[in-house]
This record gives sequence, C-alpha cells and structure tokens, in this order.
Amino acid sequence: MCGARVVFTYAGDLWLASTQGGTATRLTAAPGLEMAARFSPDCRQIAFTGQYGGDSQVYVVATDGGVPTQLTWYPAMGPLPQRWGFDNQVYGWTPDGKSVLFRSWREARSISNPRLFSVAATGGLPTALPMPVAGVGRYSPDGKQIVYSPKYRDFRDWDRYQGGWAQDLFVYDFAAKSAKNITSDPNTDRDPVWIGKDIYFLSDRGPHLNLYRYDTSDGKTAQVTDYKNNDARWASGDAAGQIVFELGGVLHLYDTHNQSDRALDIRVPSDLVATRASERSVKDHVEDFALSANGKRAAFTARGEVFSVPLKHGITLDLTHTPGAHEREVAWSPDGKRVAYISDQSGEEEVWVRNADGSEPLMLSRGVLGRLYAPSWSPDGKQLAFVDSNNRLHLIGTSAGATDKVIAQDPGQSQRDYAWSPGGHYLAYSLTDKDTLLARLMVYDVGSGKATELGREYQNAYAPAFSPDGKYLYFLGDREWAPQMSGVELDYATSRSTQILAYALRDKLANPFAPRNDEATGSDQGQADKSAEDHGKDEAKPKPPAQIDDRIDFDGIGQRLMRAPIEPDNIRWLAVTTKAILYASTGAQYLGRDSAVPTRIESWSFKQHKADKVYTYDKPVDGTGVLALSRDGSTLLVRDGKDYKAVDLDADKPDPKDVKLDGLFARVDPRAEYAEIFNDVWRRYRDYFYVTSMNGYDWNAIRAKYESLLPYVGDRTDLNYVLGQMIAELSNSHTYVAGGDLGLPDKPHVGLLGADFELDAASGHYRIAHVFPGENDEPRYRSPLTQVGVEVKAGDYVLAINGVPLTAGDNPYRLLRIAPGQLVQLTVNTRPSPDGARTVLLKPISSEMPLHYYDWVQANRQYVAKASDGKIGYLHIPDMGEDGAREFIKWFYPQLRKPGLIIDVRDNGGGFMSQTMIERLSRKLLAYNYFRGTSITGTYPGATPLGHLAALSNGTTASDGDIFSYMFKQAKLGPLIGTRTWGGVVGITDWGPLMDGGSVSIPQFAAIVNFEGKYVVEGHGVEPDIVVNEDVSQQLAGKDPQLDKAIEVLGKEIQAHPLTLPPQPPGVDKAPPAMRPASATAPPPAG
Repeated sequence: MCGARVVFTYAGDLWLASTQGGTATRLTAAPGLEMAARFSPDCRQIAFTGQYGGDSQVYVVATDGGVPTQLTWYPAMGPLPQRWGFDNQVYGWTPDGKSVLFRSWREARSISNPRLFSVAATGGLPTALPMPVAGVGRYSPDGKQIVYSPKYRDFRDWDRYQGGWAQDLFVYDFAAKSAKNITSDPNTDRDPVWIGKDIYFLSDRGPHLNLYRYDTSDGKTAQVTDYKNNDARWASGDAAGQIVFELGGVLHLYDTHNQSDRALDIRVPSDLVATRASERSVKDHVEDFALSANGKRAAFTARGEVFSVPLKHGITLDLTHTPGAHEREVAWSPDGKRVAYISDQSGEEEVWVRNADGSEPLMLSRGVLGRLYAPSWSPDGKQLAFVDSNNRLHLIGTSAGATDKVIAQDPGQSQRDYAWSPGGHYLAYSLTDKDTLLARLMVYDVGSGKATELGREYQNAYAPAFSPDGKYLYFLGDREWAPQMSGVELDYATSRSTQILAYALRDKLANPFAPRNDEATGSDQGQADKSAEDHGKDEAKPKPPAQIDDRIDFDGIGQRLMRAPIEPDNIRWLAVTTKAILYASTGAQYLGRDSAVPTRIESWSFKQHKADKVYTYDKPVDGTGVLALSRDGSTLLVRDGKDYKAVDLDADKPDPKDVKLDGLFARVDPRAEYAEIFNDVWRRYRDYFYVTSMNGYDWNAIRAKYESLLPYVGDRTDLNYVLGQMIAELSNSHTYVAGGDLGLPDKPHVGLLGADFELDAASGHYRIAHVFPGENDEPRYRSPLTQVGVEVKAGDYVLAINGVPLTAGDNPYRLLRIAPGQLVQLTVNTRPSPDGARTVLLKPISSEMPLHYYDWVQANRQYVAKASDGKIGYLHIPDMGEDGAREFIKWFYPQLRKPGLIIDVRDNGGGFMSQTMIERLSRKLLAYNYFRGTSITGTYPGATPLGHLAALSNGTTASDGDIFSYMFKQAKLGPLIGTRTWGGVVGITDWGPLMDGGSVSIPQFAAIVNFEGKYVVEGHGVEPDIVVNEDVSQQLAGKDPQLDKAIEVLGKEIQAHPLTLPPQPPGVDKAPPAMRPASATAPPPAG
C-alpha cells in the first residue's frame, strides 16, 4: 500500500483500491498470475511478479495503469508446486525508489536456497544482496539495513509449525556486514514491515498469525493484534505507518499511530472470466478407460465425465453431463448395455450404473464413506465388485435396492486385481499377509461365502485371471531369484523375477503347456491341445456364463500348479483369452534414467506355443492403468503417453490404430468444479490421513470454515490457496496441493550457457564474468562454454547471440530465448570489438542449478581435503531420490578407506533412499583378507566404511533427510552436527488426480515411531549432537562453521583412534617337520 491506495491480487489480476474502500480498478488483465505488488516510495509505480508469457518475472507498471515493463529475463523455476511459491517474487523497493527488491533461485544450488536481489527500475542485470540465503526482505527507511529471513517457506501449508525450518527474522547491516536475530522464537516469524524505528511482522505464537512489533531501539517485542480464528498474512506497509494484510479473505488496514484495525470494504467488479462455464475439449484430462465386450467402443472418463467413444465409426457421447461431479473408474457391462463408474454426485463417492446411451442413472451403494475404486462386473451383470479406501472388498447388486456385502479386508493396501470366474461363481483376489507382507491368492465362493487361500507360504501370488472356459486360474508369482549383481560392491537387486503360473481347477484337465506331439493322422494339433478341448482353439469364443463349468476342486489344487513356458520378467499385467495369454513386461527400474528395455505387450499362443509382440512402447511404463481388453478377447486398447491405440487381436499381424478423442467435448463449469474439488480434497484427508483423530482437530468445523470462502474464489490459483489454508490447519507435514487448470501460457525456453554475465559500462558490451567448470563427462554437470571447440573464458565479450547484436540496452537472457533443442551461436572476442571476433556453436543447458550445486560441493570437498591433509572425505547427499542415490554411489565408495568421512545432508530434500545409505554406513568390519601379488589389505564385508563418521544437518534437511539424521543417531554412527532438521516424517500418498488434473498429497504413513510407541521427529525435527548455527557473518567471510566443526571433531577422533590396516601376516607353517624343505628353518614369508 501507499498513502490512500492499496494494490492487491484477486482472480489472478492486480487491482487498485482506496484505503477507504469502494470499487476497485483493475490494473492488469492477462493469462497467468500477477502477484506480490509493491508501490514505489513515491507511489507512482508498482513493481510486481507476473506470468506474462508463462514465466514468473519482475515487472513495473505505472500506478495509473499502462503497459508493464519487464525487468528480469533469466528463466524462472516453475511453474512450481504451491508449497514453493513463485520465482522472482517482488518484496519491495530500495528507499530511493531506484531499484526493486525480489527473491530468486537464479543463483541457487538447491530449491531451498533462494537469495535476495535488486534490479534497477530501468532494467539491466540484477545484483545479489550479500546474504547467501534469504527469503523475505524489507529495507530500513534509510536503506542502510534490511530485515530478512534466511529461511523461505511462506507458501507452506503447515500451521503452527515449530520445526527447524521455522522462519526467524534477522537485521543485516550493510556496512558492518553482520546480521542480528531479532525474533529467535520456535514459531514462524514472517512478512516484516519496517516503519520508523519499529519492525512489524507476523507470528503464530498465539497460535494464529498475528501482527507483532519489534522496537529496534530497545529490542522489545509486543503483540499488536489478537485474531482468534484466522491467520493474518502477506503484511505490507508504507512510510506513513499503515500496514495492510489479508485476514480470512478480507483486506485489513492497521494504523500504527492509533493502533486501530479495520476491514476494508472493497468491491471488485471482475468479470471472473476464469469461472465462466464453457464447452471445451477435455481429451487431455483422461483418467481411465474400458472397452465394451465386443471391442467396438471404449468408455473414457475425462474431466469428471464418462464418454462412449467409437474405435472406428460413430459418434462420441457424453453419458453423464455432470459438471460438478467427478466420475471415474468406468467399467462396461458384459452385455455392453450398461456402464458402471464411481461418482461423487451425491456428495460422497458411490458406485453408479447407467445405460450405455447415458439414460437411467442409478446409484447403487449408499454410505460407504470412503474413496472407491475399480468396479468389476460379474459375468451375468448382476453384481459388481469394488474396493474402498479402508481396504475392503465389496460385492453389490446392480439393480435398485441392491445390498452391499464386504467379503474381505486387506491388512495392507488394497489390491485391485480381483477377477471373476467366467461362470460368476467365484471371485479371485489377492490379500496382503500381515506377517510376510507378501500377496496371498484367495478365491471367494459367491454362493457359500467361503474364501479359500491358494498357493504356497512365503511366495508372492497376485493378478489372478481365469481362462474363459473356466478350467484354469492364471496368476503372477514372484518365483525367479536370479538377482542382478551390483557393479560397485558385493550386493544384488532382484529383477525379472515374475512368472506366469496357472492352477488347473479340477482333476484330469489337460496341461495347456504340455509338450506337443505331431501324429501320423495328419492332425496339426498335438495331443495336449486336443485333450484341452476348447481351451486354446482359434474358433473358441467365450460362452454365456450359464453354460460355463467353472467349478473348482480345492482338494489337491496345490499339486495342479503349472508354470507357463514364458521367460520370467518384470511382468506388470496379465490377461487370458481363448487363444492366448496376454502380458506386459518392462525393463528394470533405474533411478535417474529409463531402462533400455521398453515396455512391451506380448501374446503367448496356446496353439503355436510361442509368444509374439503385440505392442511396444517407446519407453518403460508401469503396465497398470494403461491397458484395457475387451471381454471377447478381440481388442486391446493401449494408452501410450497422450495417444490411444486399438489393436485387433484377431488379425494375423497386430496393427495398432489410433483412437481419436477429438469428440471428448464437455461443458466445464469452474464454479461447480471448485466446489467438487474442495469436497474431494476434504474427503481424501478424512479417508487417508495417517490418524483418524485428524491430530485432534475438528475436521468438520474446518471444512465449514473454509467452504464459506468458495463463493469468492476467482480462479484456480485462488482455490489452491483456500485448499492449502484448510489442510494447513492440521499442523502436519507434507500437506500439499498443486496444479489444476491454471490457464497458464506456455513457458518460453531459454538456452543457458553455464556462466554469469556482467556489463562493461565503459564499452557498452556484455562480457562473461564467470564460467562454471562443471564436469563435462557427466551430462548433468555439463558446462557448455568449457566444451572442446567452444572454450569461451571469463573476460570474453559476447557481441552477438544467434546473430543478434548484444548491447547495453538489451538483456542477454532475452536473446537466449530459443526453441527447445535449438543450438546457440555466440559471437565472442577478447575485446569489445568485432575485429578478430569468432563465432562458436554450442548446445545450451536448461538449468544452471546443477552447476551451482557442483561448484559448491567441489569447493567443500577440496576444502576438507586441504584442511585434513587428505585424511577426511566429504560426501553431500542432495536428496534421498535419484540425485542423492547418484551422488552417494559416486562419492561413498571411493572414500571408504578415508580415516574420516563427513556425510553432509544439509538442504536434503527427502525421498525414500535413506535406509539403503544407513545400511551401508552401518556396516561393521569383521575381518581382513589378502590377495597374493597385491599390497592391499581387504576387508569383510568388502564395502565397509573404515573411518570415523560425522553428519551435517540444517533446517532444510527434510523428510527422508530427517529420517536419515534420526537413524544416523540411532545407529550411533557418529555425531550429528549443525542445526535442528525440518521435522516432517509423515509420508505421503497420491490417490489420483483431482477433477481438473490438479493434485493433492495426503500424509498417510508415520515413518518414525520410537520403541516407546511415540511419534517422534514430526513437527520438531532431529536435534543435532553438536549445535552449530549458520552464522551469516562467517558465511560472508567465506567460512562454513558447521563444516569446520565436523573437520575438528573428526580430526580429534582420527588422532585418538587412528585407522590402521595391518599388512598380511606371515604364512602359516602347516607342514610336519619331515615334509619341510631341507633348507627351511622358518615359516615362509607373507604373500
């Protein structure tokens, strides 16, 4: 705000209003979001973050309106999940009004390390402020100091947070190059406003976010507002002593002179274009699909609607026409006359059926209270099986007034792999064994209600599929244990372990896999095929259910188990037709790259006893949820990326045909969708949150509180904000919402050089200020300017980019906006002149963050080596996913024999790999071994760390990084040094997209419960053994006090307990005296 005017964001646009209220005036109107608006000190200009062109950049516009001027051009990160906010977020102006202050990731080594920058209001390259890491910042009135937070989590949906990432506020003095903590409170302190000698800020010490005042003259803090039901957010103020903030969706104005607070009554005359209903294509929002029994049509669910789509000829029909309901999980009836699906039209998810022409909708289930999945028709169409979020397997009739019966409950996560016998007398499914945690194959007798377990103890069995003739039950089993060996240590990984197996369901049935024997009568079928009757004959088609004998003789069924003659593989899907076994296999799973073996669908012929490829993907896919088979076995529908292919399985040679989805057109009503999405998110938390007590909160009351804001939601970003505030009330980690139909323009592609630019003011030309050396033998760390044949160095001038002259009046990153995959041509010279210039052609990179990271890690490694005379190794683990696994493997094994090793998990973003690392770090040396001809002392186990260990943590050591820190201490591997970790260890699940493609993560499993039965780490973090704060003054001096402490501690340990590897001892004298050489007087030497 400034003087008598306030600027704010609503429905993605900026609006200007009087502090006395009244009607607001629109300042911007463009696709994307304009936000974080700040008046210049003279109130004549407004700086803001805008997504014009799809990229979040800093803009300035006249307060009276007009065309905004873009100030920054370096490519922004994003679009990011809501919890990370927006790159290039504006925070204010310098007091002289010449520059704009903003936060950016442009020089960050990780997403948890943004920094504050200033950019001239007339444009040019931004300048980094001295503080190495910073979130929010506001200048003092004289510009000599700045109040800021070294931590950034303003958009996190976690109320009353007190973990290691909680923001404190510091005052940095530019002249003294020192920072002072002015809050030092376990709660969140954010959104500072510096007015005169006072710094106002928001804090949830209350427990809601309220306004506080810190007096810089005496260091005292006082609370100035006392809101009981809502959080105050996004405080901003002016030199006149007015502070504006949002409270429960309403703007409030606080006057520091008379300590008064009032709500602003502002009318926003927006046309709310983002909420207008319209007919549009929804083909990019497909969730699932199913084929009709004869394979002529497919049912698709997209944007909450159920569609009937012809595979070849005909019209596409929207069967449901329910813009405010989320329909999904469609299944076609055996006779093709009806479809079943899950819908929340009633306010809760229920099973529905309707005719295939869309008529006569009927809700079958009532009051299941949970998220429902995978309806499956019985062969006679009279029953449906489905599962719910409580892991219960249901049977329900398909006519009005039908009863719902729970037939099983999985102690683990529900599987959706149930299958009906062709006569409808049995339902096969898998259940998790709570002792072995393996899947057990079960068969439920629909008539008697009895369930029988099939299979062997300690063997995985799942994905059952009955043969259409009712004679065999096929399934997948993990039986092949020929592990893949590691290339860096004596270890293994299981892969290609799954086999296809089958039970003969009655005595005296033939083995469909038996060896064939040609007969002299001229028959081209072997004896086994004949005795199998219709099983495997080309002309055989599924019979009506009533005509199929699908009896199961359970006595001795274990002796009737057969293995299909199909090579074990990573098999992810199984189906059986009258002609063949269909299955999908994929390559081994890697972290950080795709397998070289793509997913392929194959068909093993009962007649030919061989497999043929039906479809091959371009790359590996899961194999589940991407295939549908018609009941008659004639047609396979395949999802491959955004394309859908129909394969005629009766054809001599598979020839996938495109299925056109252009007819997936529906009426999209955003307002109705917002209400549905709100309720869906609320229900999913009710149904999946890790404790049913909802952390003690009244979840119904929280719903009512935030549901009242729905009428004011102006676009999808507004909705995400409301959803985030609702789930934040649970005071829990990993409460995330993201995405949805945000209506963002396509983001421009910028080719980066792995270097920093600077302007030579004297010549008016840009030159290279710094080149990141990178590591060109590893694609992730490739530095374009250092590659052979390019060799552009720091100090070289860049005179043109792709033939366009680069001068002081332009921005180099604007000229680097290119088409994806395009090369960049630079005209460079050692002096600012075209004379003697050369051109180089290079392949740019899309992000420089990996180079910043590599630069930092290499500097740390070299520093540790120098400070310890090479005795201490250094390993940084950036996360517990693919990046962390790569760095661990790359640097752990070469440093195993160091007398000391520092494991740095600062800024670790989490993942799931911590236990593999803790296991390796925990290995204990049991013995030595020696190999003749070498001077190396071997160890058992081989890959055992021999030196002393220490780990580093900080407030952004998060999630699985928290777990690593906790387990490092539990295993007593060495001291944990640094500051308290984030404190978020309730793991998340993703139970499918929201109606418009958005996502919601639900904290569902508590990762750490101690031996006393208490939840630990969550909400607090892991306390280090040795506390060393991240001191800004030392960081500015190029020091890392936490790293220094680790070197000091390990140095003392090494000195007190040095690492020694003994040489090979003398050989053993085993020979009796009579058998020794005549000259032998002593045992033979070692080696």
